[in-house]
Amino acid sequence: MSSQEFSEKSLPSEQDTAHGTAVAENPFADPGLPPHKPRIQDLDERAAKRSERTVALLFTTSMLATVAFIASFVIFPVDKIVYVWPLGHVSSTNLSLGLTLGIALFCIGAGAVHWARTLMSDEEVADDRHPIEAAPDVKAKVMADFAAGAEESALGRRKLIRNTMFGALAMVPLSGIVLLRELGPLPEKKLFHTSWAKGKQLINMNTMEPLRPEDVTVGSLTFAMPEGLSEEDHDFNTKIAKDALMIVRLQPEDIKDKRELEWSHQGIVAFSKICTHVGCPISLYEQQTHHVLCPCHQSTFDLSDGARVIFGPAGHALPQLRIGVNDKGNLEALGDFEEPVGPAFWERG
Repeated sequence: MSSQEFSEKSLPSEQDTAHGTAVAENPFADPGLPPHKPRIQDLDERAAKRSERTVALLFTTSMLATVAFIASFVIFPVDKIVYVWPLGHVSSTNLSLGLTLGIALFCIGAGAVHWARTLMSDEEVADDRHPIEAAPDVKAKVMADFAAGAEESALGRRKLIRNTMFGALAMVPLSGIVLLRELGPLPEKKLFHTSWAKGKQLINMNTMEPLRPEDVTVGSLTFAMPEGLSEEDHDFNTKIAKDALMIVRLQPEDIKDKRELEWSHQGIVAFSKICTHVGCPISLYEQQTHHVLCPCHQSTFDLSDGARVIFGPAGHALPQLRIGVNDKGNLEALGDFEEPVGPAFWERG
């Protein structure tokens, strides 16, 4: 190819020149919309019916998954562990809830997307920008557009889609209601009572043997739990959080509170170990002053004066457990605490 031929081919044609001139005159010209290509559903009603059934199937699957989600709370125990490859050992409850809720939400989204892509109008419409202020004619146009969109969505004609969609959307919130119900077991009267009862022996938490009066010396601090409670129990931590006791022996003449003296045995007093601030276990005892200190926030209680609060953020005194001695010579409870243990009931009516 000669240089003359190359230069001639490289020169722009008249058409290119005209187009370039138009672009140069208005580089932001509206290119317009491409021609609309109808879908098969627009031309074949049988294809549209197939799409309608597909969307309805997805919405129906969502409803069934929601029912399965609720049933999982009843069917699967909370503590049941199963092996699922490749996840390994997982909670059966968590797995079933996650799968069923995920399917329910996915099917609603997939059904809505398939509905929009196959049955709703896909013709692009150009609209001019309008001022932010909504004039009466603009409002009328918006309402007209909304009515046209509702008509194009075929929601009125496609009753199967409409009914199954409403059913799926109505049932999915039931999952949230069940979740609220299962945030935790209802407390009922559990917070008002502990495992202590009349006749239950005080078990030393170090030796796991029943406590006898001679085992508790003046100035010592001993921790106890109720007879029958074992560290092997699956709910041990839940129960000991209310049942833990502090056992201290004072000289009877050092006890200032009358009821504390009556509920003691030869100067041995039993108070809840659970701080009334935020429920920390109390473990620091000052022998000379008979004060116990919570290590979390430094709430201080006077065990010689009904365990009343003398410092710190705790809201009220430590509950006292009435104790005595059984026919075996072991310390025993003479009943349950007469007031709730721990921080759950700061405001008492």
